[in-house]
Amino acid sequence: MKIGDKVRFLSEVGGGIVKGFRGKDMVLVEDADGFDIPMPARECVVIDADDYNLKRKPAPAPKAEEPAKPATAEMPALPRPQEVKGGDVLNVFLAYVPVDTRVMSATPFEAYLVNDSNYFLYYTYMNADGHAWRTRAHGLVEPNTKLLLEEFGREALNDMERVAVQLIAFKSDRPAALKPAIRAELRIDTVKFYKLHTFGASDFFAEPALIYDLVKDDRPAKQVFVSAEEIQEALLRKKDTDARHPRPAAKADHKEKDGIVEVDLHIDELLDDTTGMSGGEIQEYQLDHFRKAMETYKEKPGQKIVFIHGKGDGVLRRAILDELRRKYKSCQWQDASFQEYGFGATLVTIR
Repeated sequence: MKIGDKVRFLSEVGGGIVKGFRGKDMVLVEDADGFDIPMPARECVVIDADDYNLKRKPAPAPKAEEPAKPATAEMPALPRPQEVKGGDVLNVFLAYVPVDTRVMSATPFEAYLVNDSNYFLYYTYMNADGHAWRTRAHGLVEPNTKLLLEEFGREALNDMERVAVQLIAFKSDRPAALKPAIRAELRIDTVKFYKLHTFGASDFFAEPALIYDLVKDDRPAKQVFVSAEEIQEALLRKKDTDARHPRPAAKADHKEKDGIVEVDLHIDELLDDTTGMSGGEIQEYQLDHFRKAMETYKEKPGQKIVFIHGKGDGVLRRAILDELRRKYKSCQWQDASFQEYGFGATLVTIR
């Protein structure tokens, strides 16, 4: 079920056109009188599918030999979109969907731009070509919809390790807050395209999808990808440093100091060898260690826990704060003592 589908209600008389969604379970249906009716998705049956927002191809990039068309000052006529509550905050995603999950070793993939906002978006989708960028698709995507950018095979994966999307947001028929132009550059781990488990469920696709944040709550998202080769090289450098400057062997995972539990999440404190692990797998292992510590002490009000995650690029710290906001809202957290831990630790108080 998607925006534009015609549906009828199971338990009530009536139906209409799907205009939007509220979460995973509620559908906004516009009836014949123009009113939006919130209805549980399980109570709606699609009777006429509209694939305009799934298979519509964007305008192809202009060829070098084609003369550029003269610019015009006249604004093209755009449809009046159905707005949803909370949609004036930009949330935009880049998604990859396998065409046939039964043959992951050979299936082509589809790339989508998902616009989860009330704004129209002019976009340019590019991949790195040496020190320059090659345009793969460009055009306009409507509010609260998704647009098919391209379908590509595995032979194109080598070109897609670095991609970028530029966005300009606007509303065509009403005043709106001014949004800055956005440029989001991503590092894509193309090894994930060979593993079915890296494609998961989402609010936007019935099929498993690999989704990257481009804009989250009006802020361009920063993605960091660390390859297995880079981790291996860092470990070799670390072993060489340790050989010259030996350090004491790590003690138990959870140390207690003056009633405060210390949990060191540095990967070299948790595993003896990370050979073959991707950056995402290493981070997930660290997060699992964080979750185990929280589950161990969550029934002890007043207990203070210091999670030592290191400064680095801040990816692990942001992931920990996201877990705290979603799963441990009653707890309090703050930066731990700078004198003892520098900028690389977070203090959590169980409540």
